[in-house]
Amino acid sequence: MMDILIIAEYTLLASLAVFSIAAVRIATRRNIRMGLVGISGLNIAIATILILINRMYGIGFCRDIAYALVLLGPVGTIAFARVLRG
Repeated sequence: MMDILIIAEYTLLASLAVFSIAAVRIATRRNIRMGLVGISGLNIAIATILILINRMYGIGFCRDIAYALVLLGPVGTIAFARVLRG
């Protein structure tokens, strides 16, 4: 029988996968603002998935990549918005 924490982690992984698909769908809209929102959501989902993979399987570099995504994602989004604004 599986531990309740393991079941919760796999459930969270599944829900983050669905959220990632929804974020990609939002990002492919024709509006630039919706694209930025979708990419930001996808960034958060992937970072959370990588943290979970690190916790579940002990893969060390996943944590470092997730931290880089969390720290550099908003910087890239703000820079892209500034470039589009002109």
